Amino acid sequence: MSGALSPEQEALRKRLGAGARYDADAAPHAELLLARQGTAYFLRKLQELRDDDFDAPCLLPGWSRRHLIAHVGYNARGVARLVEWARTGVETPMYDSDTQRWDEIVFGSTLPCRALRHLVEHSAVHLSVEWRDLDGAAWDHRVVTAQGRTVPVSETAWMRTKEVWIHAVDLGNGGSFHDFPADLNDRIIDDVFRVWTRRGEEVALTVVKTDRDGDDRIRSFGSGGPEVAGRTADLARWLARGHGAGAPKGLTATVEIPAIPRWF
Repeated sequence: MSGALSPEQEALRKRLGAGARYDADAAPHAELLLARQGTAYFLRKLQELRDDDFDAPCLLPGWSRRHLIAHVGYNARGVARLVEWARTGVETPMYDSDTQRWDEIVFGSTLPCRALRHLVEHSAVHLSVEWRDLDGAAWDHRVVTAQGRTVPVSETAWMRTKEVWIHAVDLGNGGSFHDFPADLNDRIIDDVFRVWTRRGEEVALTVVKTDRDGDDRIRSFGSGGPEVAGRTADLARWLARGHGAGAPKGLTATVEIPAIPRWF
């Protein structure tokens, strides 16, 4: 073997340059930190699973842990394509077809456990490199999400943040919203309400954070409706994943709570 690098490897080496590299000043630093912390949290929960745990169901109905792990890995690749679009100016959709996302999940679920672990690790590194390769102006570049929304590429940091933290809990091996950074649970509650507003959901409720003080302690959506109180982590968990009717675990309500819309 000659040891010569391929053109692709040479291009990557040129991009990497020498020494440490950092996110551009215009990057969404808080969201990128949460995304990278969430990746570390997901990997920690993944490492706690034995290979023979992969075939068990996760907390997403109809999905095994294999499906969920594959999804998190391939999601990083999809988000990286949007970042590449912003970096190069060449349109690179998150998915090439309406079926690609699910096709990747199904295929990924058949991979050996070691390959699934590597998929999550390597795709996360690739995404982080793509983020760090964006210069200041590129962070405002507009891209189109898998849902058809046109957004600045800076939103990809929050998109990925949600995926890794929430799905670490969905693995079903002890992950908890109580492990999340406090500001992340606040952001989740705010984002749920933003998504409901964007979709025009007809729901009314007020949430009271019993472990918070100040103006952010009470948040309302719509007018009227039940008042639901509890710790911020429990409220975030319910709004993110609790779609059934009735009072959720760890929370109290003034009246019976109707089923709430999904988040993402």
